[in-house]
Amino acid sequence: MNQPVVHPQGTLGVVELRIPSKAEWVAVARLAVAAVANRLNFSIEDIEDVKLAVAEACTNCIQHAEGSGQIQITCETGPDGLTVRVCDFGGSARPEGIRSRRADEPTVGGLGVFLIRSLMDSVEYDVNPDRGTNLVMTKKVAH
Repeated sequence: MNQPVVHPQGTLGVVELRIPSKAEWVAVARLAVAAVANRLNFSIEDIEDVKLAVAEACTNCIQHAEGSGQIQITCETGPDGLTVRVCDFGGSARPEGIRSRRADEPTVGGLGVFLIRSLMDSVEYDVNPDRGTNLVMTKKVAH
């Protein structure tokens, strides 16, 4: 197996995708992220976890980000794993609702966040009423 080339910032590569904020485009995001994750040493189960987490993140953007016409997905590959950023540009998300949800306490309407936190190794939200929501998820490669 060839060793991957590591770029100066520690990334192996970055892939960016913008999709319309519509349900019929979520499958495109899932396929793109799966293709990127497949370039790393993830198991099939880990790739499926990443795909599901991205689908849930995109669905949350579509459901909760009023005025956002696009979703931006950025995949950053590194020697230890994959970082995926899902950003919308809407303004209706409630930061207190997102931050208060814990992985061990699923709530009605909060299942997407519960799943994302359960499937990924780390999850961070930056919610700004003027700029939208930026979700950063990381999945580590098991060595």
